[in-house]
Amino acid sequence: MTARGPKANYKLGRTVAPYLYLSPSLLVVGLLMLLPMGMVITYSFQESAVLRPDTSFAGFKHYAAVFGDEVFWASLWHTLYFTIASVVAHMTIGLAFALMLNSNRISPMLRSVLRVLYILPWLFTQVIIAVIWRLLLDPNGVVNSILIDLGIIGSKVEWFSSVETALHAVTFANIWAGYPLFMVSLLAGLQGIPKDLYEAADIDGATGPQKLFFITIPQLMPIIVSISLLDFIWTMQVFPLIWLTTGGGPIYATEVLSTYTYKLAFSQYNLAQASASAVTILLISVGLTLFYIRHQKAR
Repeated sequence: MTARGPKANYKLGRTVAPYLYLSPSLLVVGLLMLLPMGMVITYSFQESAVLRPDTSFAGFKHYAAVFGDEVFWASLWHTLYFTIASVVAHMTIGLAFALMLNSNRISPMLRSVLRVLYILPWLFTQVIIAVIWRLLLDPNGVVNSILIDLGIIGSKVEWFSSVETALHAVTFANIWAGYPLFMVSLLAGLQGIPKDLYEAADIDGATGPQKLFFITIPQLMPIIVSISLLDFIWTMQVFPLIWLTTGGGPIYATEVLSTYTYKLAFSQYNLAQASASAVTILLISVGLTLFYIRHQKAR
């Protein structure tokens, strides 16, 4: 058996060294993410998971219970409405504010002030945002007072306590909290568009809307798609804002997948069924993440 030469040892060191550098991070990821995910998947197939030491294999019983629950399908619909409405509004408002901040028609001083004001919602945690909007949308709050004075509504509206308005109100609060991500990203994209394109469009006699739809938006499309996918994944998993404003109520009117799973686990103590619901959310998130990665590779 021949001993390894210096060159062979060097190649082996170059091959192994990256994995040694990554090993602490991989260990943390494994302990904090992969291990809990594996435990939740295991619990979803057990009878009386965690609550009893002598658990037995339950098969797909808990998944069948989740998919047979009307509240689950209602929470799925609410999640889709909450997520799609938020992402579309985030994109629209973010693009509008980015165009405004990138315009030469506004003085640099005013642009600086507006930039600070527009980015303020990004500085608050979801807990603070929930408290702010509970105060604003309280029956005796500022919003009702203004709307009554303007004659838009005739009486005080309980925005978070009414079945008709609760989901729209919490969606509006999330829209206010999330548009700065699009605004900052699209503003950076706008500043990277070559000026030559607009100069050529001016020579051809293009109007403002034509330049917007045929130059600006196509140039921003990779950013718009990427941020929209990320925002969709993040918004679908929002929990604190909904829990602290409505708690999923009234009468499941704002129940989303995250609050549905939380209540199964910590209100009903049905940890096995809650695990099945969590795995379902995980599969949806993984599917969206894979779609996002494929889009990034295609770019």
